[in-house]
Amino acid sequence: MKKAISYLIKYGIPLVIGVGLMWFLYKNVDMASMMDTLKTDVNYWWFVAVAVVSILSHVFRALRWRLQLNAIDVKPSFSAVVNSIFGTYAVNLVFPRLGEVWRCGYIANRQKASVTQVMGSMVADRLTDTVTVLTLTLITFLLAQNAFGQFFDAYPQMKENLMNIVSDARVWMGTIIVIAAFGWLLIMKTENKIIKKIQLMARNLWEGFAAITRMDGKWWFLLLTFLIWGCYFLQLYLACQAFSFTSNLSVLAVLVVFVLSSIGMGIPTNGGLGAWHVATIFGLSLYGVGVFNPGNFDPRASAFAMLVWGFQTLLLIVLGIYAFISMAIDRRRIETGKTVVETTNDEIKL
Repeated sequence: MKKAISYLIKYGIPLVIGVGLMWFLYKNVDMASMMDTLKTDVNYWWFVAVAVVSILSHVFRALRWRLQLNAIDVKPSFSAVVNSIFGTYAVNLVFPRLGEVWRCGYIANRQKASVTQVMGSMVADRLTDTVTVLTLTLITFLLAQNAFGQFFDAYPQMKENLMNIVSDARVWMGTIIVIAAFGWLLIMKTENKIIKKIQLMARNLWEGFAAITRMDGKWWFLLLTFLIWGCYFLQLYLACQAFSFTSNLSVLAVLVVFVLSSIGMGIPTNGGLGAWHVATIFGLSLYGVGVFNPGNFDPRASAFAMLVWGFQTLLLIVLGIYAFISMAIDRRRIETGKTVVETTNDEIKL
């Protein structure tokens, strides 16, 4: 019963949030106008380019993570890491955030490596993305102050809410306490077997995380980070070219929408369901594509968000199916000895 409740909280609540946001978004949208937009205002050939760039972003992410894995002496094949990235996003569509844990378990199990070390490398991978988003947000805000200023002048309550979150001392205190507790856990001396086991896991997690500072190819890591996020931006830019009412948006305008949508993806819903749409419609409204009117969104902006998100989701499903079929073949080849896996240990470690 407790396990069922735990699963309901972890995976049911994000789904409810996502569905609730979608209902809120589209309940009052003029569906006839939205469908007309999808029929007459879209050049769907642009989405071929969107798909190619999207796949490239996953490949670059796989190459970047492989650099980190090599730094902790975990050496999976390129195809195995690519499959883990494809699979991650497919799993996240059903179970938000579980995909990251899944890919660590898959690689650790395949390579007979420490699960917590591999997870540490994943944490470093995601922290790099967080820093990148924060940097892009700061740069974009500085470049597009006028657009944000006009919006917040129209919606002062939203500005006040954001400032309250940023200035909340509890958020900062909580962060400091977590970091201090983790540090204390690493250095405390004890004979308690349970605590020692937790310490071993924590040290392995830290080992995987800290490997980013001593790995070979740091410049490659930075270049791949640039390529990953460059592809993410290019996907949205190409999607904008597909719609008649967004094809004339400037690079800065698309950058603003991109940053806002990236922040929206941080909300734990299935594949950004609802949250991505709200952020994107908000961004488009800053540049004249409809007005951000909660509960009655512009049908053109709504059509844009629905189609772009829907296409990306469909692509992730297709890539996920390919990844799981490929992993099944790979597993069979390993069992029959046709593929030899380079491992770091004979047994799976903590």
